Amino acid sequence: MTASDTKAWLQHYGDIPEKPEYEHKTLLSLYDSNLTNNHHRQATYFFGESMTYSELDKNVRAVAAGLKAFGVGPGDRVAVLLPNCPQHVIAFYAIQKIGATVVEHNPLYTAHELESLFSDHGARIAICWDKAAPMLEQVRSKTPLETIISVNMINAMPRTKQLALRYLPLPSIREKRKQLSQFAPNTISFESLASEAFGGDGREIRTPDCVTSDSTALILYTSGTTGTPKGAELTQGNISANIAQILTFFPTLGRNPDERVLGALPMFHVYGLTLIAGLAVSLGGEMVLVPKPEIPLLMDVIKNRKPSWMPGVPTLYSKVMEAAEKQDIDLKGITNSISGAAPLPEDTVEKWEQRTGGLLVEGYGLTETSPVLCCNPHSENRRPGYIGIPFPDTQVRIANPDNLDETMPDGEEGELLGRGPQVFKGYLHNEEATENAFHDGWFRTGDMAVMEEDGFVRIVSRIKEMIITGGFNVYPGEVEDCLGQHPDVEECAVVGRPRKDGSEDVVACVVLRAGAALNPDGLKDYCRERLTAYKVPRTFYHFEELATDQIGKLRRREVQADLLDMLGLVPKEKDAAADDDTDGSEDSDTSGKAKPLDEQPDHQESDVEGVEVENLADAQPDEAAEK
Repeated sequence: MTASDTKAWLQHYGDIPEKPEYEHKTLLSLYDSNLTNNHHRQATYFFGESMTYSELDKNVRAVAAGLKAFGVGPGDRVAVLLPNCPQHVIAFYAIQKIGATVVEHNPLYTAHELESLFSDHGARIAICWDKAAPMLEQVRSKTPLETIISVNMINAMPRTKQLALRYLPLPSIREKRKQLSQFAPNTISFESLASEAFGGDGREIRTPDCVTSDSTALILYTSGTTGTPKGAELTQGNISANIAQILTFFPTLGRNPDERVLGALPMFHVYGLTLIAGLAVSLGGEMVLVPKPEIPLLMDVIKNRKPSWMPGVPTLYSKVMEAAEKQDIDLKGITNSISGAAPLPEDTVEKWEQRTGGLLVEGYGLTETSPVLCCNPHSENRRPGYIGIPFPDTQVRIANPDNLDETMPDGEEGELLGRGPQVFKGYLHNEEATENAFHDGWFRTGDMAVMEEDGFVRIVSRIKEMIITGGFNVYPGEVEDCLGQHPDVEECAVVGRPRKDGSEDVVACVVLRAGAALNPDGLKDYCRERLTAYKVPRTFYHFEELATDQIGKLRRREVQADLLDMLGLVPKEKDAAADDDTDGSEDSDTSGKAKPLDEQPDHQESDVEGVEVENLADAQPDEAAEK
């Protein structure tokens, strides 16, 4: 009998029930219940402007009525491309209110990246940040997209800030206005969509009876092992179940009558969406929304509107502590914190808990699991270096990669499989990928892990070769496909270069065509025209040859081992021995000496990538943000 057979992890539950009480089968049931009980409470806080749940619902209904006037109904898909702002929350619940499906996208994606996604999901309407509107205009001419609703985030700010940003002629103000908004011709404004003249006030709108726990609520695109984006369909039941599991596993959540949730993680990822917009509504808590996790902005929020619940990534906690010490800001009162997307250093945990008086635990999950699958107990039983134990009503086992029916003995590594009510229904329009994602009802995470005899789980390595940089997932195949089309590139391999904080830098190892003389700046510009900034390699290394197997297939792990050996970061023998592709046959190392072509630091200023408002491309937990 293994730990997974006996559910050995339950010994760490204490008073936590093994299975939550699933009071709400859909997000709308949860939303309506909160509105009944907490209509007077603060729902959102954005640059000083607050909105109650009653006011939020008024806006939700008005936008729902506007969408309905456009013919949007149950089962239809509406794309959302927004930073964290009140309009994002309103749009999400308005789409749910009429039984439609939200398709979330990073607003900084390029037209090239979005074209195939819009062709796949077929959304006719997109609600987007006005700065993304010109990019969507290019997408509209090649996909089913018909109508673009543009959002000006300035309109959600206090009136005084709105007036200052619009009319003060100061250079600094003009620059901020440029970062936050721009003119969006050929679009319909969010305010027009919500106007009573357009669709009515929505007072009579009721959730369609056809919406059930099995209805698709959300589609998020994730690339998994292949690098080819697939639309993961999360149901009403998936997301509401994961929220119930979170509330069960974190029993102190909701005890604070003034619960505040820090909304720094992007809500175009499931990590941010569930743990901010979903969880806050379930608690009747206030969403303190931050459109970019810039440290000055975060510290201002923490100083003036201190959150009690703070989901984040390891680098975010480190940078907040550094800034708090410099600015003498008290972090006491941040009671509950959960970290995902990258390994959480033990030193970060110790320092954070000393400064806040609360607890910081590491969790694990994927887009396909809504997202949380495992988490450390929010108690003295937490264990640094581990992703924790299975969530309530969740089963996890470690399978033999060569025979998935076989569960590995405790302490031995294998592929992490999981099942529970939070596991997605499948990939949109991709039956083959859906079938490959499951084995006999168990979801295949693609990660190699070990379960100890007491039920704690730790990740050993990733079958998926994706790179985690600042909490974002970068899929090597996607970057290689782009880079490989450059006329001067013969071959390339994109790998991760370890950083001290546990995340990685995206770097490219390239073989140039004969006679090619490549300007690294030109290579960077080429990638930036086609990829979101956090995917653009930070450094380009020139290789004479890249490691391949006997049939010429690229072996990224060996390329990475060659690079790290050259850089003196990891002993090559140790890294190569850990490569599960190594079969003990003749040596397949065909690499040459590596030379860095150029360091590319400008789009990596912050470890929390992509949440600069102007450079959302540099930031925020990739489309399928995995915890």
